[in-house]
Amino acid sequence: MNTETAILFANRDVQMNECPIHAEWIIEGSPICRNLVLSSSTDGTASTLLWDCTAGRFNWFYDVDETLYIIEGSVIVKNSAGVSRRVSAGDTVFFPAGSRAEWTVETYVRKIAFCRTPLSAPVLFAKRVHRFLRRVLGLDTAHGMKPAMFLAPRV
Repeated sequence: MNTETAILFANRDVQMNECPIHAEWIIEGSPICRNLVLSSSTDGTASTLLWDCTAGRFNWFYDVDETLYIIEGSVIVKNSAGVSRRVSAGDTVFFPAGSRAEWTVETYVRKIAFCRTPLSAPVLFAKRVHRFLRRVLGLDTAHGMKPAMFLAPRV
């Protein structure tokens, strides 16, 4: 596949899909959620989603690692220890797989979510061994190369 054709662009007004919250998770209100999958890794372990939600209070159970960035609005997030924090536009939060949080959306929230399925310990070990062997055998020509956006500026 030509990498130039794999680059996708979208604007703020993209059409999103309804994604109802599990009814048993809703504590209060009638929140309406929508999402749009922006990207998925070829191995199926990572994805990026645009997600929004109207007012309501609900539990959320994380079966994947999720890092989110609030684009618009705010939400009060209460962790399993009962500690609450308001998260607003510009804030970033990480929820590890297996965690739970109570969300209170007062009016509206829009986020971008970076989701990753954690790999099991044996798979992680095998991946590290594979990478090591490729490097030792000289088969990893791209090792250590980073996209320009991650390089330190030259002074």
